[in-house]
Amino acid sequence: MPCPLPLASFRIQCTHPMASGNHTTTPGFILLGFSNLTNLQGLLFVVFLVIYMVILLGNGVIVLVTVLDSALQTPMYFFLRNLSFVEICYSSVILPKMVASCLAEDGSISFIGCAAQTYFFLLLAGTECFLLTAMAYDRYVAICNPLHYTHIMNREFCATMVSGSWLVSILLHFGQTYSVFSLPFCGSHEINHIFCDVPPVLELSCVDTYRNKMVILMAVLLFLIIPFFLIVISYIKIARTILKMPSALGRHKAFSTCSSHLTVVTLFYGSAMTVYLEPKSKESVDTDKLLSLFYTIVTPMFNPFIYCLRNKEVKAALRKLVGRK
Repeated sequence: MPCPLPLASFRIQCTHPMASGNHTTTPGFILLGFSNLTNLQGLLFVVFLVIYMVILLGNGVIVLVTVLDSALQTPMYFFLRNLSFVEICYSSVILPKMVASCLAEDGSISFIGCAAQTYFFLLLAGTECFLLTAMAYDRYVAICNPLHYTHIMNREFCATMVSGSWLVSILLHFGQTYSVFSLPFCGSHEINHIFCDVPPVLELSCVDTYRNKMVILMAVLLFLIIPFFLIVISYIKIARTILKMPSALGRHKAFSTCSSHLTVVTLFYGSAMTVYLEPKSKESVDTDKLLSLFYTIVTPMFNPFIYCLRNKEVKAALRKLVGRK
């Protein structure tokens, strides 16, 4: 006996008497985002568009300068170049959809589009976590073991760290994304978030998602907690070394090479760990949305300013580049 099909629904769930189970097709979802701020959609469109342009321009300049200037061909700037490239891609996964949703006041996204957004968000976020850890290790070797710096942080080792960061994220997050989007979805098709992230998508599934939640915890452990503690350990050893330096000028110079990275780590890890580790409740949904803006939008926007305005070498390279033009 055929099931009635609701005309206004994105989901069609029919249970046939002869079928062994439910068959659910999901042509799409709706990202609620900040749709409750109906009077501010125009303002949000302008704000998000400007932020996206700043991210593209600022991080694009860092990539260009660190490629063209021979004085910046060091491991620290190699990692910074890769970080800026990741953040260009990272913001491009989320912001264009947010801008379009504010302009059209329509948060609909296809099933494939949502799965793709989830996968590339996880891939790029995981890669960024590892890159920030690699940058902390680079500072540790430079300050705590300077005589062996060039031997340890050689080109092959740096390339291996970066390619390994990408490879681990590509493989692990593909499996996680597939396991989430192969679930049956029923009921509401509204994702109460600013993008297709795993936890809010799982809330729409009509089966037990305990295994998927365990996978999330393991991913948080691998990509957030372990890298964060490695960064903390690196900076504890760096701080001990700096405090032992006899010269105040030397201590200031050593600390200044780490301050930019510490600022970025605080912004990124502080907001991300709060979102993924705090207990979930209906009241925390809006807070999660705001905190998500920090590690998806605010950090990529401020990174160029943090690394350029406080870095004499990058500023000198920018002046040379502008002088050539």
